[in-house]
Amino acid sequence: MFQAPRIPAPERQLEAELQRVLDTKTKPPGSLGRLETLAMQMGLAQGTTRPTVMRPAIILFAGDHGVVEEGVSAWPQAVTAQMVENMLAGGAAINVLADTLDIELGIVDSGVAADLSARAQLVDRKIARGTRNFAKHSAMSADERDRALTAGCELAVAACARGSNVLGFGDMGIGNTSSAAMIMSLVADRPMAECVGAGAGLDESGIAFKRSVLERAAARVHAALEDADPATPGGALAVLAECGGFEIAMMAGAMLGAAS
Repeated sequence: MFQAPRIPAPERQLEAELQRVLDTKTKPPGSLGRLETLAMQMGLAQGTTRPTVMRPAIILFAGDHGVVEEGVSAWPQAVTAQMVENMLAGGAAINVLADTLDIELGIVDSGVAADLSARAQLVDRKIARGTRNFAKHSAMSADERDRALTAGCELAVAACARGSNVLGFGDMGIGNTSSAAMIMSLVADRPMAECVGAGAGLDESGIAFKRSVLERAAARVHAALEDADPATPGGALAVLAECGGFEIAMMAGAMLGAAS
């Protein structure tokens, strides 16, 4: 089973000093809103009252989902590969944001259901050509899940080793909101109706159909989990294998790697 890297606890005694520094700036306390929250988060993560941004990078993970064959998406699976090609050509919104802010962008083939030719900006970590249909089977094996988590962890650690101290993560994959809704419902113990949305453009009838598919899939997953508690680390790993995506698993591994 995947072993998460050790994540050091933030120096909480630094929190009061960071707050003092923020509050003694020449501005009303709290007036910078979200920027102050981010400054506090970065200061605690970096262990300093003078946090810096060095070589910011975004790692975008792409993968396909077998559950798309159930009709849960407004778009066909082929759009995943098409969007990856668009990003590699510099034509997506993420390219504009990254270029404007001088952020390094890496695109990872985690499990696209197509053969993508090698490019400088494309990182090949393909686990398989998409996951299996989680409405009928486990989305991935435990070994595939662990390989995805490990690959993501390694990519984030490598980015930090190159000098990045701020990482952003993204995912691309038709069907990914179905996987995300399943994970949210199971791990957070929320009704599926609270977790399912329009994804990339479903209408009301499409959302209702998507919810019915996911509720059926959730019944299968609950039975497969047996006594595992999705709110525990082991249970969450089981949920990931049952209904996750390769790009979601790889992104989770990357977040753990960055935190370490």
